[in-house]
Amino acid sequence: MNVVVIGGGAAGFFGAITCAESNPKARVLLLEKSNKLLAKVRVSGGGRCNVTHSCFVPSVFSQHYPRGSKELKEALKTFGASETIAWFEQRGVQLKTEADGRMFPVTNNSATIVDCLLQAARKAGVEIRTSTGVEKIEALPATAGPIRFKLVLSNGSTLQADKVLVCTGGNPKEAGYDWLKALGHSIQKPVPSLFTFNVPASPLKELQGIAVPKARVRIAGQKLEYEGPLLITHWGYSGPAVLKLSAWGARIFNEQNYHFTALINWIPEFTEETLRQHLQQYRQLHPKKVVATNPLFGLPQRLWKALTQLAEVPSAVIWGELPAKNTNKLVESLHRAPIEVKGKTTFKEEFVTCGGVELSQVNMRTLESRLQPGLYFAGEVLDIDGITGGFNFQAAWTTGYLAGKAMAQPDQQP
Repeated sequence: MNVVVIGGGAAGFFGAITCAESNPKARVLLLEKSNKLLAKVRVSGGGRCNVTHSCFVPSVFSQHYPRGSKELKEALKTFGASETIAWFEQRGVQLKTEADGRMFPVTNNSATIVDCLLQAARKAGVEIRTSTGVEKIEALPATAGPIRFKLVLSNGSTLQADKVLVCTGGNPKEAGYDWLKALGHSIQKPVPSLFTFNVPASPLKELQGIAVPKARVRIAGQKLEYEGPLLITHWGYSGPAVLKLSAWGARIFNEQNYHFTALINWIPEFTEETLRQHLQQYRQLHPKKVVATNPLFGLPQRLWKALTQLAEVPSAVIWGELPAKNTNKLVESLHRAPIEVKGKTTFKEEFVTCGGVELSQVNMRTLESRLQPGLYFAGEVLDIDGITGGFNFQAAWTTGYLAGKAMAQPDQQP
């Protein structure tokens, strides 16, 4: 049996290894169009590789996918975070859990994961070719016997395959999926996910590098909000609260051309009412303290001072003499500071798209196409994407594993 895997990323390697280990008689060939294997694995997590997330209930884990949640829920029961941890441990790689649930190799080096996958592929007998792109997949007539596909390579040569696994990742342009459309598949329009907010007119631009451990970011006029760490940058805002919100709102933000108003609640544990009560109590207890130089709520000094300036609080005014109108403005600055977002910035090198092959056209138990028997998909080429925290890699391991297992089964054709 000839199996060709297209794409040398996380999903491609996992699918190829699983297929070869499950069926040693199968010839498994992995093709990568660039000269670099596992490029995204190398750069992810700041070069540490966020392998998965410490969550072991599939129904809960699947809630971290803005696209593909329902379809992944069952798949994660077969191969989820527990199975991923065990898979790497069996091959000599220990993972550790950080406070926020992200899991990394104990070496803190993505090369550990890359080397593990390369070694497992070699041991399983996977043949790897780099600088070999696939331009076209042609489905052959049933009379061709077990050989179902002809692959036209970028150098003009061709290959034949009984089964093909497509793991080419997300593509920022819909035209990048034309070769899959030619096989009858529908494509959900690709748009960026996991990006930071550009705020050219940000009054806090000078505070770049300042972070708060918990803020709530809400989009005006939408039911979109996310709570988590927030980072002020020289171009706007970043951090998990923004990145995860960008994933949930990916299509809405794209439709708005990345121009919208976001509201920041710097102290989300307070309602407006309890915030007013707290400020009133503080005013009564510390009437002589200067408002601008005595930060409250554990906020960084420079951020607090900037927020009081936005509230037009005089620099030397004390709490006992703070006018009501400035108190109201301070509540606004703390509870729902408006920022005008005008554009986005890709988060580091970790480009993620939402969109891809329509999931209704794929059997999510086997990852086989419902339209072309013998054709499989795994990873970001599917319309599946997760928020930050190891969820996109877990989707790659899960779909790659299920596809690899299914492809390893002997062909049922007569």
